[in-house]
Amino acid sequence: MITIASLIVFLAFYTLYYTSKRATLSYDLGFEKWMKSNPKPTKYMGLGLLLLAYALWLFTQSLCCGTLMFLIQLMTIGSLIIILTPLKKISPFAIIALFVIVALLEFYYN
Repeated sequence: MITIASLIVFLAFYTLYYTSKRATLSYDLGFEKWMKSNPKPTKYMGLGLLLLAYALWLFTQSLCCGTLMFLIQLMTIGSLIIILTPLKKISPFAIIALFVIVALLEFYYN
């Protein structure tokens, strides 16, 4: 459940990053062009995903712990997206591989 919340936080911050006017953007995939050309639905989608991720954190943890972990995760993932996206180090294959490995570790050790 924590891995799913992490993936949703990543997707939410990535969609909100593509609505920024100051960000250096690359248009490698078709949905990135759509996100840049439709900023209002993209912002609503990103904020909805953030609320969903926060709700998942609250469901798996208590109120204080879930809030703290959500904010720590948001800062960490946000910093990585801001640093690595202009360098084109974030690829869909790498993200999928990372989250599959983390999900397997989470389910194996629980």
